[in-house]
Amino acid sequence: MRFGRRVMVAGVVVACALGAAAVAGMPFGDAGRTPATPTAQESPAPPGDDAAPTGAPARADSGLGNRPGGGATPGAAATLRARPAAEVAADSPASVSYLRDRYRVDAGEAARRLALQELSAPLAARLATEFPAAYGGMWLDQAAGGVLTVAATGVEPIRAALTGMPDAAHVRVVPVRHPLRQLTEAATRLATALDATAGADVVVDERANEVVVLTGDRIAADDPRLADALRAAGVPARAQARVADTVVQKACDPRDCAQAPMRGGIRLDVPRDDGTVGGCTTGFNVLVGLRDPYVLTAGHCVVGGRHQLVDRTWHQFLGPKVPMTVESSRSGLAENAYPYDYAIMPYQPGAIGRWAYPAGATQVPSLVNYWCVPDSTGCATRGSRDVAITGHVPWSAIQPGWVVCATGAAYTPKAGEQYVDSGAGAGYVPGTRCGEIIGKTSGGIDVRICARPGDSGGPLFTEADGKALGILSHGDPGQGACTNPNERNSYAPVSTILDRANARTYGGLRIRLATKGPLSGPAPR
Repeated sequence: MRFGRRVMVAGVVVACALGAAAVAGMPFGDAGRTPATPTAQESPAPPGDDAAPTGAPARADSGLGNRPGGGATPGAAATLRARPAAEVAADSPASVSYLRDRYRVDAGEAARRLALQELSAPLAARLATEFPAAYGGMWLDQAAGGVLTVAATGVEPIRAALTGMPDAAHVRVVPVRHPLRQLTEAATRLATALDATAGADVVVDERANEVVVLTGDRIAADDPRLADALRAAGVPARAQARVADTVVQKACDPRDCAQAPMRGGIRLDVPRDDGTVGGCTTGFNVLVGLRDPYVLTAGHCVVGGRHQLVDRTWHQFLGPKVPMTVESSRSGLAENAYPYDYAIMPYQPGAIGRWAYPAGATQVPSLVNYWCVPDSTGCATRGSRDVAITGHVPWSAIQPGWVVCATGAAYTPKAGEQYVDSGAGAGYVPGTRCGEIIGKTSGGIDVRICARPGDSGGPLFTEADGKALGILSHGDPGQGACTNPNERNSYAPVSTILDRANARTYGGLRIRLATKGPLSGPAPR
């Protein structure tokens, strides 16, 4: 059965389990890991005589400061208690997975870092109270080995206060010029001078030991008061745009993604000749000619018995009805015969300004929307994001057994929602799902991934390296939530589409997959 308006959604299922044995009874100390070597400006906080030895459980009541008798008196955190690392890790499996994926550490090391993170908040509060004239802030440096970095105008008093704390081997003290209290007071004065709010419009950058004025909304970049206020701050202070001009929104709900840049995997509403409206999904960005931006989707979305007129597509047709693409008048840019199920569509007049990268953007990758859905367990560790498309894989090189992902925008609205009903059925959530290629005998790419009417045209891609594979054409019938683990759906290969379209236009249009997003001005050099 054809997905009359169907796009497939692929969900990444990436499970990174934290074995109980990996963290059971794990100490809150070194955990056998060699700490980063201090630099010339870093001083490690030496473990005191009550520090837990390597491999031994940390004392839950270990505090900061010096105690009587050994030259040590109870200090900043005498009553702080460190929760066991295994317990912290058990409560934060997604965070453990992130640390393991990002920093290539084992489960025990990830647990240690999370336990130190949990202790850092009450520690910061105590240091700010006990050492207001010296404490300069703190941060965790994951890249340096999960080290808690404490800034101080006087290193020795802070370092002494940290003696004996849990996991002291992974704590560093670095010198700075200004205590946090002084920076915070300066931020308050700056905010008052600029009729702004400290902590929201004027903030402290603890790592840089500076005050930052954020411009762009409450404070204009050309505010005549700004230069004098910065000079009078009494501490290092700078202004920066709150949101850079080149920033673009990341992954977005396929139903509601009406901002640049154009992505594969967002909603495409197509009015038919008979007054009804169908739903499809954008596939990939395509270039035609020198660098004209087009959008690839399924041919049956615009070619067929109810599509004799020139089709125009929209995002959220029922409102705000954002214009997207229009059926091309050029012969050879649309067909409706699998595996030649494609439509290569230019933008409607004036629409490219809405969907192109903002002027001045220096990074303009061509993107596919990766939107987490409840039945995609991998989202627990990575979350919604964009995948940059780096090229495509020829159909001949695609192999059964590959794990691939797809995104679709199929949806049946709930009562009161302003969305076109694509026929997905209640309970189906648009977004990304992943599965397996199970064959190529159809001349296309057959996969075991759930999809619904409205997902048609949506992208099939490899998650790790951003290679385009195909766009959804048709598959097994189904509505509502994904309950059939063996559901089969078929994708028209990108390489087949490009070869076919170039052949039908005699190569004169140089149709190719885009690896840069749409631009409304000159391409960046």
